Amino acid sequence: MKRSWGWVGLMALVLCLSVSWMTGCAKKASLKEGAVVTQEQKVVAQTPAEASAAAADDQAARERALQEQALRDQAAREAAAKEAKDAADRAKKEAAAKAAAILKELQIADVNFDYNMYNLRPEAQDILKKGAPAYLKYRDYKLVVEGHCDERGTAEYNLALGEKRATEAAKYLADLGIEKERIKTIRAHFVIFPPVK
Repeated sequence: MKRSWGWVGLMALVLCLSVSWMTGCAKKASLKEGAVVTQEQKVVAQTPAEASAAAADDQAARERALQEQALRDQAAREAAAKEAKDAADRAKKEAAAKAAAILKELQIADVNFDYNMYNLRPEAQDILKKGAPAYLKYRDYKLVVEGHCDERGTAEYNLALGEKRATEAAKYLADLGIEKERIKTIRAHFVIFPPVK
C-alpha cells in the first residue's frame, strides 16, 4: 500500500504543476490582450484635434521621406551623368592622343633632290623606306606628296619640276607597297630651301 500512496502523491504533484503552468500561461495571454486593449483605448481616447495633429505629423514624415528619396535619386542621376561625361571626356582625350600618335608616326621627313633633278637620291630612298611601314600599317590614311623647287628658274619650269619630283616620290612609295589610290601628288610653288651640298 505504501507504494500506491507514493504513486498517488507523485500523480498529485504532477497534476499540481500542470495546473500551475497552465494558469501561468493563461495569465500571460490575458496580459497581452489587456495591453492590446489598452493601446486601442488610447487611440480611441484621442481627441479629434490630437488625431488630426497625429495625421498631419504622419503626412509630414511621409513627405520628408519622399523629398529625401527624391534628393538621393537626383544625386544618383547627377553622379551617373558626371561619370558618363568623365568617361566620354577620357575616351575623347585617349582618341585624340592616339590620333596624334598615329599622325606623328605617319610623318615622313622631307627628301631633297639635286639641283634641277627629280631622281631620288639614296638618302631620299632611305627616308621613304622608313616612312612607308606606317602607311602599310594604317591603311585608312592617305598620303599627299608635294613637289617643291627653289626660287631659281621660271614659275612654269619650277611647277613642272615640282610635279616630276612628287611623281617620282609617289612612284617609289607605291613600289614599297602603298596603294596608288592612297597617294596624291601636288605640284607646289617654289619654297626657299638652303642650298643642297
